[in-house]
Amino acid sequence: MQVILLEKVANLGNLGEVVRVRDGYARNYLIPQKIARRATDAALKEFEARRAEIEKAQAEKLATAEATGAKLNGLTLKMTQKAGVDGRLFGSVTTMDIAAALAAEGFEGIQKSQVRLPDGAIKAVGDFPAQVALHADVVSDITVQVQGEMA
Repeated sequence: MQVILLEKVANLGNLGEVVRVRDGYARNYLIPQKIARRATDAALKEFEARRAEIEKAQAEKLATAEATGAKLNGLTLKMTQKAGVDGRLFGSVTTMDIAAALAAEGFEGIQKSQVRLPDGAIKAVGDFPAQVALHADVVSDITVQVQGEMA
């Protein structure tokens, strides 16, 4: 299926490009999330008429993401979890826990899908790297410091 991208999508294309994607990806993700539209003649004409408006909105989103990313870069997020004497956690620290902790720190609007843990869920006490992808062009590196709490 051919779609018009309404915003930049990593590994797919930029705003305004007409790309071919699998039908399910378009129907189940891109179109419901309002990231893309079917590439019909009418949709192409409407997109060209509204192009400046859409580009302005995307530029504002990017500016907001860059401002938040500058605040986030280098942040050390401290979390306390129940742990055994050997430093292993009872359970784990997931992207959902990190997103909730960032919201508690004042960074509203960060979803768990934007948090990336390179080694998967954190299952031990210590310092671990994480990334927060605020926009396709803005990725901030943070450190998650997990401290043990005796059970």
